[in-house]
Amino acid sequence: MSIKEVAARAGVSIGTVSNVLNRPDNVTESNRLRVQEAIEELGYVRNESARQLRVGRSRFLALVVLDIANPFFTQLARGAELSAEAGGHTLLLCSSAEDAARERRHLEVLQQQRVAGIVLSPVDTSAERLTELARLDVPLVLLDHSDPDGTTPSVSVDDVEGGRLAVAHLLAAGHRRIAVVGGPRGFLQVEERIAGARRAVADAGLPQDVLVEVEVPAMHLENGRAVGATLDSWGRPERPTAVFCLNDLLALGVLREVVHRGLKVPQDLALVGYDDIAFAAAATVPLTSVRQPTDLLGRSAVELLLARAAGDTGPGGGERTVDVRDDPPVVVPDRRVVYLPELVVRASSS
Repeated sequence: MSIKEVAARAGVSIGTVSNVLNRPDNVTESNRLRVQEAIEELGYVRNESARQLRVGRSRFLALVVLDIANPFFTQLARGAELSAEAGGHTLLLCSSAEDAARERRHLEVLQQQRVAGIVLSPVDTSAERLTELARLDVPLVLLDHSDPDGTTPSVSVDDVEGGRLAVAHLLAAGHRRIAVVGGPRGFLQVEERIAGARRAVADAGLPQDVLVEVEVPAMHLENGRAVGATLDSWGRPERPTAVFCLNDLLALGVLREVVHRGLKVPQDLALVGYDDIAFAAAATVPLTSVRQPTDLLGRSAVELLLARAAGDTGPGGGERTVDVRDDPPVVVPDRRVVYLPELVVRASSS
């Protein structure tokens, strides 16, 4: 089925059909109705690939996340999709599975497909890699990570403050032996959350050996269970009285294992997670967690991407810090948006 056949059925020129599809405001209402009726009768579907080649851009945006199996990214994608649809775009979702080579392949294909823009949660956050990403031939916004040089627009959460909130809460409850579980080291989110945990200890005037840092190869449920299985072997008084996990999947794994082994939460072991995914509140023992505004992160990243694609990245390339407790609107087009996290206290720590 071709545009020529639609024009013949409607009794109009090919140019009129093209205008109905791309610039309907330039067509009289009578002609627009005739063309739309012909399209419905013939079952015509626009060749979007051919249109992309003609205009040099597409109506597709891409979201590339670290791990789609993590509900944090699933919730974030929902917000991103809403903003994409509101802007007249369709969102493509890719997962790098925390694999730098896989991320590169995704980015290459997306550029070849001429997507209108990419929101990326990067695997490799080295200065060299960020410089390389800034040269992509497509508008780009970093998600859950900020570019120290300010070259690339970004939307992120203050993870140092998130780590500080979690450990300050446990210290205030009287805990003086706290395991901090996360990894691998080198991921910016991991490093910043640990830095926040250390800041809380310093603010309390306590020695840093209050914290016991436990590195895991990935922040998955199974690794949380593995950590939970080792806690008894630490012996007393070495066994921690509290655990701060750098995401909720780890925390839920620890929770499942320690309850299975007969420990009571929070009486024997207090537990705090990070992200506040939907499963946190529904756990056997509802999980205290540092809440990231996942919906706002996704929405803001796409809004910022659309602003960049339109050549508007904000006055002076500004930075804005937003407290989620203020229930803010999506904050764009500032070049860098940083949301403040919120501690949600539940039964696992109190």
